[in-house]
Amino acid sequence: MKHAGHFDVLLNDTVNLSKFSLERLDNRTAAIYAVLAADPVLGPYVRAMIRQGSWAHRTIIKPAVGREFDADFLLLLDENPDWSLSPKSYIDQVYFALCRHATYKAMQPHRKCRCVRVVYADFCHVDIVPYLILPGDRKVIVNGDEEIWEATNPEGFTQWMKEQDDIASGNLRKVIRLLKYLRDHRGHFEGTRSVILTTLVGDRVDAARKMYDSGYYTTVPDALVHIVQDLDTWLQGQIGRPTVYDPSGCGLTFDHRWSDEAYEHFSDRVHCFAAEMTNAYHERDRDASERLWQDIFGPGFQAPPPKETSGRFGPVAPVAPRFGRAG
Repeated sequence: MKHAGHFDVLLNDTVNLSKFSLERLDNRTAAIYAVLAADPVLGPYVRAMIRQGSWAHRTIIKPAVGREFDADFLLLLDENPDWSLSPKSYIDQVYFALCRHATYKAMQPHRKCRCVRVVYADFCHVDIVPYLILPGDRKVIVNGDEEIWEATNPEGFTQWMKEQDDIASGNLRKVIRLLKYLRDHRGHFEGTRSVILTTLVGDRVDAARKMYDSGYYTTVPDALVHIVQDLDTWLQGQIGRPTVYDPSGCGLTFDHRWSDEAYEHFSDRVHCFAAEMTNAYHERDRDASERLWQDIFGPGFQAPPPKETSGRFGPVAPVAPRFGRAG
C-alpha cells in the first residue's frame, strides 16, 4: 500500500529541515553577504549572492545527531585582472574580507579548495564560493588546489531540477530528501555525495513515463518506488562506475567525487531498496505494508493523527496514534 499520509508525516516531522533552521540560514547568509559587499577591498567587485546545492534545490534535510547542516552560496564577483593571475586569490580575498570583520574573524573562517567556510556553534556551516563570469560568458569557480578555473552553470542546474520536479508532479525533491535521509540517518549510500545522488535520481525522471501511466509520479510513494526501480534498472545495466555529468550542460563531471567502492555500495543498496520498496508498495494488507515501510524508514514512518470530529455533545477527543514495529 502507498500510505501517502505516512510519508507526509515522515517528511514533515523527521526528514525536512525546520522552517526555523531555514530562516536562520537565510539570515546568516544575508549577514555574511552584507559584510563582504561592504568590505573596502572586496566590496567593489561584489555583484550578487546566488544559492546553490541542496539549499537552492530545496533538497536540504535535517542533519543526523551530531552532524552539521550547511548552505552553499556563490559570490558573484567582477574580475580583477591582478587576482586572476592566481585564481585562488579570489578565495584568499573572501577570506581576508571576513577576517577584517570582528565577528567573522572570531569565528575563524578557513579556506578550502573551492570556498571559504564559516562554521557556527550549532552544527551549521556556510560555504562561500567565489563565482565569476569571464569574457565569452564563461562561468567559472576556482579550484584553489590546482590553481585553475572550473566550468560551472549553477543557474542551469537549478533550472534542470525545477523542470524534473515539475515532470514528477512536485515529488522529485521529496524523493531526493527521503533517499538522503536513508543515507545520513539510516547508514546507507555512504560515500555518495549529494550532488551525485541528486543528479542520478533526477536523471531517471522521464516525461514519457507519464504518457503511458498518468499515475507514475502522482504521490510521494508512487514517485519513490518508480524512480528507485528505474534507477536500479539503469545501474544494473552499467559496466563499472559510470561517468556522472553535470545536468546543466556545462561539460563538468562529478567523477572525482565518487570512488569505485562507493559506487558499488550505492548500486547494491539501490538494488535492495528497489525490491523492498516494491514489496511494501504492493503489499495489500495495511498493517503488513506499514511494517515493511517502517523496516526501511524507521519509526518516523507513522500514520497521521486522526482529525477531531464534532459530535452531538462537542468535540470528540482524538484516538492516540498506533505505533507499529520500527525498522
